Amino acid sequence: MEKLTNREEEIMRILWKLERGFINDIMQHMPKPKPHYNTLSTMVRILEEKGVVGHTAYGKSHQYYPIVQLEDYRRMFMEDTMNKYFDNSFSNLVNFFVKDKKVSEEELNELIAMVEKNKHNK
Repeated sequence: MEKLTNREEEIMRILWKLERGFINDIMQHMPKPKPHYNTLSTMVRILEEKGVVGHTAYGKSHQYYPIVQLEDYRRMFMEDTMNKYFDNSFSNLVNFFVKDKKVSEEELNELIAMVEKNKHNK
């Protein structure tokens, strides 16, 4: 699965939330400035060509739904990010956020607790 563009991810987040939707349904959830209907329709068809969206036809109308689940895309995105920017190291990732003061001591303790719990569950 390939990385999606920012706009494609935006559409996918809407579809993951809606679970199913026609172009008009997706359009209602798009932030301003909203794309033209035909532009959005083209983008959704591109997502379909990429294999992340499917559709059910109702005459000339199509109801779209995600084929790739959010968790699967999130996993692929994070693995790619870890590999490209953090030498595939979780500690490098955490260190980045700690240095940038984006992680509190409480959150670090929660992470340690999760690691300990997962270690015991294996």
